[in-house]
Amino acid sequence: MREKLFARLQEIYPELVQFRRDLHMYPELSFQEENTARKVAAKLESFGIEVKTGVGGMGVVGLLRGGKPGKTVALRADFDALPIQDEKEVEYKSRIPGVMHACGHDIHTAGLLGVAQVLSEFRDELPGNVVFLHQFAEELPPGGAKAMVEAGCLEGVDVVYGAHVASDLPLGQVGIGTGFVTAAADGFEIVLYGKGGHGAYPHTSIDPIVLGSQIVMNLQQVASRQVDPLKQVVLSVCSFIGGGEAFNVIPDQVRLKGTVRTYDEQVRDAVEASLIRIVEANCQAVGAKCEIKYQRGYPATWNDPVETAFVEEEAKRLFGEEGFYRMPPGMGGEDFSYFAKERPATFFMTGGRNPDIQATYPHHHPKFDVDERSMLQTGQLFIGALLSYQERHQEAVVTK
Repeated sequence: MREKLFARLQEIYPELVQFRRDLHMYPELSFQEENTARKVAAKLESFGIEVKTGVGGMGVVGLLRGGKPGKTVALRADFDALPIQDEKEVEYKSRIPGVMHACGHDIHTAGLLGVAQVLSEFRDELPGNVVFLHQFAEELPPGGAKAMVEAGCLEGVDVVYGAHVASDLPLGQVGIGTGFVTAAADGFEIVLYGKGGHGAYPHTSIDPIVLGSQIVMNLQQVASRQVDPLKQVVLSVCSFIGGGEAFNVIPDQVRLKGTVRTYDEQVRDAVEASLIRIVEANCQAVGAKCEIKYQRGYPATWNDPVETAFVEEEAKRLFGEEGFYRMPPGMGGEDFSYFAKERPATFFMTGGRNPDIQATYPHHHPKFDVDERSMLQTGQLFIGALLSYQERHQEAVVTK
């Protein structure tokens, strides 16, 4: 059955490219994806798939009922874009000023729709059911996955698979890791309120720039001295804003922004507590005040070891040992984690890098692009993984 499905996927590839490029030309930001959701729903309906819209917000969920008994497998793709100006010189360049698909979500969406079309054409031969999770707002916390889960998108689902195209992996390779594959992604904003004054008379002020500098340095001790070195943590201050154009004026406040990345929930709690304690203690020492906003972002994504081993086996069968990449844990964030917290799950990466077409820029870059053939490889592994899952569980039933 695999070969028939793969052959059909190859046949409809030009249609996938066309749909992907339409999404690329007309991207929509997180929580604003009305037209995108409408296009996705219309496509699914055209395949004769049961569709629910407005799931958790902008989410679209399709249900394909197979003609044979079996389990229910969910496949997920996200479809939001980023507030970045598209600087590529291609015919499908974004037509929306300041908005572009700079992370590959258009690739994910078109690729999953291709899988939906192929599976729908062979539904009578298909065991079990397939749920197509088309998710909104992956890029902007609180994201769309959590709301979709709370709206019941995983009811009756036994396992979830998700994929992300990777511009740092060459076309033809698939990256899969076991255990934690993305980190919990938290953010913080700190406002320090001092006392402004003349730069020539610093003793009459409470200098928030010096205070902020001390805090930035002291926060580096959280990872290096307050957390078990065998536990991964990143704490980065990424923005330091304060003062004006004058060279001799001490401002009355500065603003710091940054991110914390962890895997372990206890470490996550401890880092948040340490950050707050350090900031407040430094302010108290000089008589300043502070306001701290700490936002919990997406939790870490855990690839179920049992399910992931079977997906890895399928990947090697499809692409060979040379096409398989052992993906190490990463400190990026991904709200697929909410699906993985509820069901056994595997999240994998599909290579899209191709220097021949200038598809070499990193994600979130104004010239980001990937080789569109990555949609075929994602589709093949989605199909292979779900058929493998059904076959294993059918064998278990027979054995019993």
